[in-house]
Amino acid sequence: MKHIEALIADGGEITVGALWPHKCVATAADQSNALAMLVRRVDETLPALLQRLDQAIAKAYDGGGFTDEVNSARI
Repeated sequence: MKHIEALIADGGEITVGALWPHKCVATAADQSNALAMLVRRVDETLPALLQRLDQAIAKAYDGGGFTDEVNSARI
């Protein structure tokens, strides 16, 4: 999970926890921008969620845009 490690090393952060109405979300942000907000899927393991978060951070760093599953259509 090299992108999560790099984000944290650069002063960014990730969070994992409940965010109503979702039972579990994972978010990533640098010092000034949110990079990703993911909703944990049914039967998705925590390591799998973190891997998706790592991939979403990579997408944001590569100019692919912000991933927002929290505020988009319900999963």
